[in-house]
Amino acid sequence: MSAAAKRIEKSADAYRSIGEAADELGLQPHVLRYWEGKFTKHLKPMKRPDGRRMFRPEDMEALRAIQLLVHERGMTLKGAQQLINEQGIEKVLAGQAILSANNSEAPSTSPARELQETIRSAFGASEGGLSQDGDSRGRLESMLADLVDIKARLDKARLSKAA
Repeated sequence: MSAAAKRIEKSADAYRSIGEAADELGLQPHVLRYWEGKFTKHLKPMKRPDGRRMFRPEDMEALRAIQLLVHERGMTLKGAQQLINEQGIEKVLAGQAILSANNSEAPSTSPARELQETIRSAFGASEGGLSQDGDSRGRLESMLADLVDIKARLDKARLSKAA
C-alpha cells in the first residue's frame, strides 16, 4: 500500500505537522517556516516539547490566504502582509479583499510575474526542462534582457524613493 493510500483525511479542526500542512497546500516545509517568520501576527503554530511545529486550524487559514495572495494573485509577501493586516484573513479567503493604492499589485502588470511566465514557457516546453527546438539560446537571451530591464526599473524605483 502506498503512502498516499495510507494517508487519512484529517478533520478541519485537527492540528497538522509542518509536513502535513505543506502537503495539504502543495508547498515545501521551508516555505511555511519562512512565512512563519514574515507573518508573526497571523501564524503562530504550537511547538511541541520536541520543537516540532503543529499548525492550528487558524494557522492553516492564514497559510491559505497567504498562498492565495502570493501564488495566485502574484503579490509580494510585504503586500500580502499589508492586505491581511488591513482587511483580515476572512475577507482574503472569501475573495472580498480590495486592493488599495498602497498595496495594488496587479499580477498582469508585474514584471516579475511576466518573467516567471516567460521562464515557464521557455523551460516547460519539454520534459527535460529545456526546449529541444534549438531556440533555447534565443529565449534565454530574451529572458536575460528582461532581467536587465527589471533590474534597471528596480534601481530607478529605489533611487526615487530615496530622494
